[in-house]
Amino acid sequence: MNATAPGTGGLRRQLGSRLFLRVAGPTGPETRARIHGAPGPRWFAPDRPIRVVHGDASMFIGGLSALLLQSLHPRAMAAVAAHSGYRGDPWGRLQRTSTFLAVTTYGPAEEAQRAVDRVRAVHRSVRGLTPSGEEYWAADPHLLGWVHAAEADSFLRAHQLFGRRPLDAAGCDGYLADTARVAAALGVEDPPRSRAELAAVLRSYRPELEAGPQAREAARFLLLHPPLPLAARGPYALLAANALAVLPPWARTLLGLPRVPGLVPGVRLTGHAVTRAIRWALTPPPYTVARAGGGAQGGPDAEAETGAGPAPVGKPGAGPGGAPEGR
Repeated sequence: MNATAPGTGGLRRQLGSRLFLRVAGPTGPETRARIHGAPGPRWFAPDRPIRVVHGDASMFIGGLSALLLQSLHPRAMAAVAAHSGYRGDPWGRLQRTSTFLAVTTYGPAEEAQRAVDRVRAVHRSVRGLTPSGEEYWAADPHLLGWVHAAEADSFLRAHQLFGRRPLDAAGCDGYLADTARVAAALGVEDPPRSRAELAAVLRSYRPELEAGPQAREAARFLLLHPPLPLAARGPYALLAANALAVLPPWARTLLGLPRVPGLVPGVRLTGHAVTRAIRWALTPPPYTVARAGGGAQGGPDAEAETGAGPAPVGKPGAGPGGAPEGR
């Protein structure tokens, strides 16, 4: 799209501000300024893969895919259904998730640790029973391990398919090593630090997974009845279709999705189109690019900074991400 065409700049600002407000909330600008303006060390240097992935518009697709994949664990889904407010306050949950990702990816180390401490405190208080009578506890390292593995897999899959700058093999493993640092801080025991380790972890959980009634209800809400105005339903449908296409084939089978030869490659063409449109809408003003990337540390290259990722308060751009409850 030509940003210099008459009227295009106003349209871009209008679309970008609406999307930013949805994902970051009314305090998004202030939170973003705080994350980038504060001096001090960060958990991740500006050139780390986690900043590339979490700063890309592909996270809109990856975040939705992560939620669908996470829902396949009955105990994790029971905790979300009972305590997350994903139906009653979906935008609030999205904004909390976005802020958590922003702070831990781009923010000062002390603030990142405080964000993790808050999440862990919430997790410790979340207990209950699944519809079948199984006990769950949100701070259970085993459940946290599933949530993290599903999230990391979904984010990375979406980035490699739709990201502006897909990672090479070393970058993919570097991304997982980066996310493992956050996961370990949250209480995950021995989180995967490479693609081989991630694949092994996902395989180990598969006997526990099923698309129970709560998972199917969540899928219907996320895919068919999102809390959006009518005008936004079309673009969202493209995001949802690509979130399904990003899922591993076995996860699509568990969700009861039909296998249609050639469907997934065709859907992915729309994924490229919608992520490009999001990048266009959320291209930041010059001062944002100059300040992004970690306060006094400086920032990544301008190409990465003009992307649009899951952390509208962490980078210029916005997008949803899956998260353990409490973020």
